[in-house]
Amino acid sequence: MLETADLSAALGRVRRVTGLPVAFGGAVAADGRAMRLTDFAGTVTGALHGLVVSAGQGLGGRVVSTARPGRVEDYAADPRISHEYDKPVTAEGLRAIAAMPVMVGGSVLAVLYAGTREPLSVGIRALDAMSQVAVRVGTELTVRREVQRRIAELETTAALTRAAPAAPEWEDVRQAHADLRTIAQQVDDPALRSRLQEVCALLAQSGSSARPHNPLSPRELDVLAMVAVGCGNAEAARRLGLLPETVKSYLRNAMRKLGTHGRMETVVTARRLGFLP
Repeated sequence: MLETADLSAALGRVRRVTGLPVAFGGAVAADGRAMRLTDFAGTVTGALHGLVVSAGQGLGGRVVSTARPGRVEDYAADPRISHEYDKPVTAEGLRAIAAMPVMVGGSVLAVLYAGTREPLSVGIRALDAMSQVAVRVGTELTVRREVQRRIAELETTAALTRAAPAAPEWEDVRQAHADLRTIAQQVDDPALRSRLQEVCALLAQSGSSARPHNPLSPRELDVLAMVAVGCGNAEAARRLGLLPETVKSYLRNAMRKLGTHGRMETVVTARRLGFLP
């Protein structure tokens, strides 16, 4: 799901990396037939606010239908686009405009625009910079969708394993738990990260009727979750974006807190106490 905060942050980055004074954008409807402009940076009128752009029409509509970036040097005079939206564009005083699709799973989810009030060409460097911003937004949204899908699956799995845990099911849960903790490192959204942590805690409690106070830090749990699915220090470090020495330090801390003396003893103890699934 594309949220207005995603677009607002992206437009700020577009202005910074291109040096162009105006940026705006909007999300594409689920059926791909239209886009509504909802977010703006550097505009001086409300002419474009809420404008619905149909696929194939104007510069942005062409980007929606082709899934390719586009640019014009003088919007109202360019013969390569249709001109249904000349009035609001000229009311804002825009001349040169570039438009970049935000792609997720092969579909255009949104369009980012950058422009100026001078009839100047938007150069390749600016387009490349916009493309990097669009790719970043698309990647963040892809991660968010995958996380939400996994959360839904894991909540169901946790409920089933609480009722009748079986050995093969538990291995699946443990692998999913480790994967989820890895994905959490890529999430910038605080609300989504909090929900991930709640689901991880739910999975850990699936086999434990009583759960004492957990003295382990989130990073120590991350490392133990990797060890629990067979990762060595180097692989745990790679998956978590840490150094191998840092992984060793977290393991030592966990052993000290749980009163254990080895990797697997620590994992078994954490499972018994309900800190790991």
